[in-house]
Amino acid sequence: MINEQIRDREVRVISEEGEQLGIMSSKDAMKLAKEAGLDLVKISPNAKPPVCKIIDYGKFRYEQARREKEAKKKQRIIEVKEVRLSPNIDTNDLNTKSNSARKFLEKGDKVKVTLRFRGREMAHMAASKHILDDFAENLNDIAIVEKPAKLEGKSMSIVLAKNPNK
Repeated sequence: MINEQIRDREVRVISEEGEQLGIMSSKDAMKLAKEAGLDLVKISPNAKPPVCKIIDYGKFRYEQARREKEAKKKQRIIEVKEVRLSPNIDTNDLNTKSNSARKFLEKGDKVKVTLRFRGREMAHMAASKHILDDFAENLNDIAIVEKPAKLEGKSMSIVLAKNPNK
């Protein structure tokens, strides 16, 4: 809220240099702002009384947008990569898949390891859980199990994330 939009009876006013001018009526604060050729901006509306600052509103919005843009630059979006396995996978194939998962984890992504069952493989779902456990065991030096093995329809999956301690 700026200038006339501020409807509070009393406000705490801060000058453009950052010094406290004290608690006064919003009309007096508006007069001070107009004399300085600046705007009265409500900084903290939930405080008792609300805190307002005498600043150039256009400059304030520009600085705020720049700070938000800078913060957005520094954040990293974590993707979930998927590695698919079958119940009758050989150990060398399992090692190849675990190496590709290791690369994803080193980049900072999460890895969802899915064990897909087809046809008669559905009868031996519980016996195939050890494949996911072996996969997680191969990567336990850099990964932790974020979500344990869970059966979802015709597939069983586990989610691995990079270990923050390593």
